[in-house]
Amino acid sequence: MSPSFDVVELATTYANKSAQDILKLAFAEFGDDLWISFSGAEDVVLVDMAWKLNKNVKVFSLDTGRLHPETYRFIDQVREHYKIEIELVSPDHTKLEPFVKEKGLFSFYKDGHGECCGIRKIEPLRRKLSSVKAWATGQRRDQSPGTRSAVAVMEIDTAFSTPERTLYKFNPLAQMTSEEIWGYIRMLELPYNSLHERGFISIGCEPCTRPVLPNQHEREGRWWWEEATQKECGLHAGNIISKSKA
Repeated sequence: MSPSFDVVELATTYANKSAQDILKLAFAEFGDDLWISFSGAEDVVLVDMAWKLNKNVKVFSLDTGRLHPETYRFIDQVREHYKIEIELVSPDHTKLEPFVKEKGLFSFYKDGHGECCGIRKIEPLRRKLSSVKAWATGQRRDQSPGTRSAVAVMEIDTAFSTPERTLYKFNPLAQMTSEEIWGYIRMLELPYNSLHERGFISIGCEPCTRPVLPNQHEREGRWWWEEATQKECGLHAGNIISKSKA
């Protein structure tokens, strides 16, 4: 990373630039230290753009152990399509097994999704990001008006940085709309998760994801038994932190 890398200033400069321009900057600054986060949904657009800039792009995905079979197949499709490795990051069994033994497999319907996501998603992600200088996500502002409407195209990751190490986070697709994402997928005939054909828009773990009805927002298909303000699993907790300071 160059000494002149000022993420706040660059976020303003690049606010209206294309996703490709943002990725070019990310690769220029961090090179092989940049990792792409792939969730098994529309993030295939991010993977496609990054791969076209760097054929050796590093990609990881969180395997919670509760994903739909269609999602696992899709991850493998993307791996084959681009001939890349996708590192699957799994929960720590020493934390997961006691949790399941005590609370079973569906405690989140009663207790909320926070504890389960903490073990299956946040801890594995924190472990992965502890050795990473920068990562890029497929977050978009139109995904969640409640928590993602102010997502910056690049930022310091306040959720996963430590006093000893600053982690940089890029959100190249932030200003793209769902319509633009799907236009890109269809135009280039990219692989996509077959669940999208069955009304699923925002896709997470199988027990916590359902199709949405016409005119419902995509996040209404996630953790539908909880308040809308709680519909982040913690992977992008900085969104909620930033919103609370606004």
